Amino acid sequence: MSSQISTLTERGQVSMPANLRRKMHLKPGQRLRWESISESELRVVVEAPTADPVAALGLGPKYRKGVARRTADWMQELRAGE
Repeated sequence: MSSQISTLTERGQVSMPANLRRKMHLKPGQRLRWESISESELRVVVEAPTADPVAALGLGPKYRKGVARRTADWMQELRAGE
């Protein structure tokens, strides 16, 4: 088993080495579960993608508040905030 080193940023972010992402066929947006094994050891588990299409919508429904709008209107509003 080979080891590689990542650095924890001030915001608590870690970059996973590219060769490991490719080896495990990980894609952007996939969820990783962190499990504490001991005081100095962690396990990272790749969670299976959700099969629930409603769950795949993410935060959109939370902000829509029941109002049906066109995608173009949403995009315009999101881009205005950048």
